[in-house]
Amino acid sequence: MKKSVFFASLAILLSSVIVPSPALADLPVPDRPAPGPDVLPADMGWSLVWADKFEGSDLDFSKWGIEESCWGGGNWERQCYTNRYKNVEVVNGLLRLKAFRETVTGPEFPVGHPEAPGGRITKKYTSGKVRTLGLADWTYGRFSARIKLPKGQGTWPAFWMLPADNAYGAWASSGEIDIMEAVNLGARCNECEGDEGENRTSGALHFGGEWPNNTYHVQFNRLPGGANSYDEYHVYSVEWGEGLINWFVDDVLYYSLTSEDWYSAAVGEDSDSAAPFDMSFYLMLNFAVGGSLSEDNNGRGLDRRSFPSEMLVDWVRVYQCGPDPDTGLACMQGLG
Repeated sequence: MKKSVFFASLAILLSSVIVPSPALADLPVPDRPAPGPDVLPADMGWSLVWADKFEGSDLDFSKWGIEESCWGGGNWERQCYTNRYKNVEVVNGLLRLKAFRETVTGPEFPVGHPEAPGGRITKKYTSGKVRTLGLADWTYGRFSARIKLPKGQGTWPAFWMLPADNAYGAWASSGEIDIMEAVNLGARCNECEGDEGENRTSGALHFGGEWPNNTYHVQFNRLPGGANSYDEYHVYSVEWGEGLINWFVDDVLYYSLTSEDWYSAAVGEDSDSAAPFDMSFYLMLNFAVGGSLSEDNNGRGLDRRSFPSEMLVDWVRVYQCGPDPDTGLACMQGLG
């Protein structure tokens, strides 16, 4: 998701404690979601190795850290990510990442950034971001989350992955896997099918050289279910194996790339290597406010009326290929 120019090679996890506070009147506590269909392909050999169903009343800090930063992710985003219960909450079997219009001052850079904490920055919006950095990372597998997305001009939720160690250099030479991004759902969209406004999510890879010599591939996909389908929960997944990555919504394959489509400048554009997507990556979930991708599209800019808003996550699951853990390919759907 973020077009940042760094990522630390040694991860230090945030140890912040969320202090509970009363439910916010302007964001009613959501109901526990009804169970959804099992979207794991039958008899493909995937074995569950890591999961979070967000039960209880606190985030599981053995699985997730909370990022605190106000630098904008390299995309001119408008939020400070905080570790407050107001922005990151677990309730009714859901992870809530909540964005508000409010003025907050916080650290410029997150823990793990070579310049952290940097200066103090004041922003007019707050939101939430969690990550498995330093706690869990994987090479190859199937990565899925069931999510209900926010809507409105200026919203930018994402489910994505970054390398645990920048073995091939700084971003994006070591890669980035965007499992799901969405901007401005429901806002005006001249390119979209139907008349319900923006109704697409996307999957992407970032790779190549270090910024600004990076490049990317992206594919947009209309959400299933017709009008206002963003008001429903959907399962967003990536299957990642040696030299092959597939993207799904509700287990419908909509995009595939192979190692012929990507490269890392660290090993050369003509190399047969699967680099940079042959190293361990960690997971992230976040809800950005504004930023270049959001504000440069649809109605443009940021609509204050989009906030407060929230991204709701029912569960996150990681599978690895039991019969083929070394490459993952034996469990994957198709060959690109």
